[in-house]
Amino acid sequence: MFFDTHAHYDDKRFNDDRDELLCSMADAGVSLILNSGSSLRSSKFGVRLADKYSFVYASVGVHPHDAKSMGNETIFELEKLLEHPKAVAVGEIGLDYHYDFSPRDVQKLRFREQMDLARKLGKPVIIHEREALVDTLEIIREYKDLSGVFHCFSESWETAKIILDIGWYLSFTGVITFKNARKALEVIEKMPADRILIETDAPYLSPEPKRGRRNSSLYLPYICQKLADVRGISLEEAAAITTENGKRFFGI
Repeated sequence: MFFDTHAHYDDKRFNDDRDELLCSMADAGVSLILNSGSSLRSSKFGVRLADKYSFVYASVGVHPHDAKSMGNETIFELEKLLEHPKAVAVGEIGLDYHYDFSPRDVQKLRFREQMDLARKLGKPVIIHEREALVDTLEIIREYKDLSGVFHCFSESWETAKIILDIGWYLSFTGVITFKNARKALEVIEKMPADRILIETDAPYLSPEPKRGRRNSSLYLPYICQKLADVRGISLEEAAAITTENGKRFFGI
């Protein structure tokens, strides 16, 4: 019923109960999960999870925080991982100027390299952007032939329109349940239904009323319910729409 299009089950916070938790998803109505890579190590882990669980798929990529760790051979290693039939996207990739854990010129270089890889392989991309909107938009405009999603979207409707106008998708997390989520809710209300995805970003960003706890795909219904309320549809309709969108985006 629900498709969690962005989670990180490679995270160490799942080490004690990862298998038990993932085995509980079907009973909770979670039918698909995309484990998003953020480093070469996590990308390899995600592919192994996809091998183990029929409902888990993987994306492969290096987060801007780890861009400084990439060497010239990293792209070749990512490309090899993307040969796996359940490695369905490149990501999460992009720019993060909030922390600047990697130098900005290095972030942009590695971002473009991974966008080139997605273009070469015909894969969609998952974009991470934080306080780097101008440079991120400049780069994605160079790749209008790619299909992409801005994960954890929280920008304005004006920004959303720019992304939607090039045919890309927007994905929303538990942040939309927070009291200060006005911009994201406006976007959800106005945007076309066929471009909306939902995600947990687990173990981060737990929705209300679970805020402060470790997040998991079990909390996805809280996010979906908020989206349904904003758009004036049922939870079942919202789940069906976002699941179909996710399957189409990732080619599942």
